[in-house]
Amino acid sequence: MSKNKELIRTVKFTLFSISAGLIQIASFTLMNEVLHWNYWVSYLTALVLSVLWNFTLNRKVTFHSAANVPIAMLKVAAYYAVFTPLSTWGGAALEGIGWNEYLVLALSMLVNFVTEYLYQRYFVFGKSLDTAK
Repeated sequence: MSKNKELIRTVKFTLFSISAGLIQIASFTLMNEVLHWNYWVSYLTALVLSVLWNFTLNRKVTFHSAANVPIAMLKVAAYYAVFTPLSTWGGAALEGIGWNEYLVLALSMLVNFVTEYLYQRYFVFGKSLDTAK
C-alpha cells in the first residue's frame, strides 16, 4: 500500500471523526445544558450517536470495506465495551473533582480518536481494506 493512500485514509478518518465529534458535542451540550441530564447519561447518549455516524461513514468511505457488517459492528461494539465504561467512569470522576465537563469530554474524544483509528484500521477492517469497489 502506498504512503499516499494511507495518508488519504488517515485524513478521511480525521474528517469523519470531526463530524462525529460535532454530533457528540452538540448532543452532549443539548442534554447537559438544556435538559440538565447528569454527565454520564449525556455522555453515553452522545457517544452512541457519534459512533453510529462514524462507523457507517468510515466503513464505506475511509476503509472501503466489504466485510460482513454485523461482524464489523460486533468488533466495534467490543472496543466500546471497554472504552465506554472506562471513559464514562473516568469522565464522571474527573467532573466530580471539579474538572470542567467540556475539558473532560474533549480529553475522552481525543483518546477515542487515536485508539479507535488504530483499532478499526488494523483489527476491524485490516483484512478487508479496499474490498468494496
